[in-house]
Amino acid sequence: MSLTATYARVSRRELHSSRSAAAIAVAVAIMLVCGWIGSEIVLHLLNEPAVLAAPANLAEGLASASTAPVGWLAGLAVGCALVGLVLVAVAVTPGRRARHLIKSERTVTVVDDEVIASALAGRAARVGGIDPDSTRVSISRKLATVHLVPTSGRPVHQDTVLGAVRGQLDGLHLQPPLRSRVVVALGGKVGA
Repeated sequence: MSLTATYARVSRRELHSSRSAAAIAVAVAIMLVCGWIGSEIVLHLLNEPAVLAAPANLAEGLASASTAPVGWLAGLAVGCALVGLVLVAVAVTPGRRARHLIKSERTVTVVDDEVIASALAGRAARVGGIDPDSTRVSISRKLATVHLVPTSGRPVHQDTVLGAVRGQLDGLHLQPPLRSRVVVALGGKVGA
């Protein structure tokens, strides 16, 4: 196996999370339902009262489902279809971890989005001339948004901060690349 293929595999594993939590949740739900039905059958065989419903009542209820009101059946069908669609979507789409790669030909370098956000917040605060506590950065898969709350009476030059943030991102060489946006709050806060 070539190094490029190995790096690609490592990169994918670091950027995408497994779907084991969803699979475990579905398996536990199925086991609980099967356990409940099994216990109802055992209780019926021992001539004990049912916990929720006797197996004969369950079978009779399923057989008489066609006599239920149409609205109730339609609602149940839509609910089951939505649960099925969600499960299919969870199974097909990859999970995403809050990480990005830094381009490198010799190694795989993974950086957490919180680290990127911290670096951008510090840079934006320095360039904007505001307190670092008044800077908040949110990172999504393709967008870094810097939120600034200026000190009252001290204007923040949004274009200057945006240029600094873009320069910082360009210097990191992230994969996938991040676009940047700077949002300056309309109302400032009282400075010390």
